[in-house]
Amino acid sequence: MAQIAASASPSERTGGRVLTDGLLVTSAVLMALTLYLVFMWVPTERTLGVSYRIMYFHVPVGILGLFSIVVVAFASAMHLYTRKEKWDSLAFAAAEIGAVLITLTLVTGIIWNKVAWGVWWTWDPKLTTTLILWFVYVSYLMLRAYGPKGSQGARYGAVVALIGAIDTPIIYKAADWWRAAHPSLVTGPLSGPESSLESSMELALLVSLITFSVLYAYITI
Repeated sequence: MAQIAASASPSERTGGRVLTDGLLVTSAVLMALTLYLVFMWVPTERTLGVSYRIMYFHVPVGILGLFSIVVVAFASAMHLYTRKEKWDSLAFAAAEIGAVLITLTLVTGIIWNKVAWGVWWTWDPKLTTTLILWFVYVSYLMLRAYGPKGSQGARYGAVVALIGAIDTPIIYKAADWWRAAHPSLVTGPLSGPESSLESSMELALLVSLITFSVLYAYITI
């Protein structure tokens, strides 16, 4: 994104700094609130105990990790259509952030698996498809780093990102399409009456999702 900032006018750069500073302050305040809600306010889950608090980080980073590959695919397509470098910069930035987010999703999920199911890893459909997305991110970044440069590299990257974007709805619906131990996001924590969470837990999860979304916006731009 540095190329975009360098080509912007002074007024645009000033407005950009105001926006990024605002996002930074907002994310810091929201993060403090999230930590308070997660560790001090919400009750401890009856079955999994304290380990259940990892959900308030696992779910938001997982959702944003899925969202990020869609951003990569969209920005790559816009770059190929408009030939503007800002779209390619956005695609690459979103891929770097998405790779970190999906890595965190897998790590927190593995830790949670050990407590909930007694094993570090199971070939659960949602876990397996998420691992595939991680490989997609790694493939995209390796291709952009070591593959063809310029428009040809962007085209190859767009194809890889499209594969990841196709994997996203599969991950989202995996627990509903196949028999799986992993909870479903469709009938899970944020789904209203069908949720097994108390209202305070739902509120904390929603605040956490907003917090990480603001932080994601700050890092991306």
